[in-house]
Amino acid sequence: MNRPYVFINVAMTADGKIDTFARKGAAISSQRDKERVDKLRAESDAVMVGGKTLLDEDPKLTVKSEILRAERVARGLSPNPVKVGIVTKADTKPDSAFLNAGPAAAVIFTTHQTSKDQLSLLKSRGVNVYVGASERVNLVNALATLKDLGIHRLMVEGGATLNFELIRLGLVDEISAYMAPMIFGGESAPTMAAGSGLERSEAIPLKLIHVERWDDGGVLINYLLERSI
Repeated sequence: MNRPYVFINVAMTADGKIDTFARKGAAISSQRDKERVDKLRAESDAVMVGGKTLLDEDPKLTVKSEILRAERVARGLSPNPVKVGIVTKADTKPDSAFLNAGPAAAVIFTTHQTSKDQLSLLKSRGVNVYVGASERVNLVNALATLKDLGIHRLMVEGGATLNFELIRLGLVDEISAYMAPMIFGGESAPTMAAGSGLERSEAIPLKLIHVERWDDGGVLINYLLERSI
């Protein structure tokens, strides 16, 4: 494949929400799930997020465990995986965690809607910036570029629009979901996959490969996607 192995990791409520209607990054993961996610990051070459997650939630995308960071270094890797942002207009603030938490390399795929001044700022901060000619980032090209950069295992941490587009295009190999024992409700609260949606005849088939019931009341579910390319 001319792309990395791609897996989406998500924490969601029992009603499938990944945030509340307020969309401020509500906590869903249990402590055990946070540790699992940290391990997944440590095992990945890069961690990717979409524009809304990048700009509204400003995630660090770093490995929290000192032990896991040390293990990466012992394997000849950087302490943290590469941070990747997919964002139409990359108005990332100079003091953002994405740019400052680390140490970690950063890559942003964006469009001509990002101003020249902002592009200069990002590049001056050491960000590897790729500007596409279309109105939205071409995800197929972005993943091919990441493969060329030496990214073989890519973890995707949302949001819902990026998740859906990657799945729709057949660019996802696996989904790992922690289902927390709680309900958010709310028609406007985001689910794991948003975007334009699909007709029933176009639904993406999944193959269940693993289920774990945890003592914290949550359930860990792993699926393989059968239409990945």
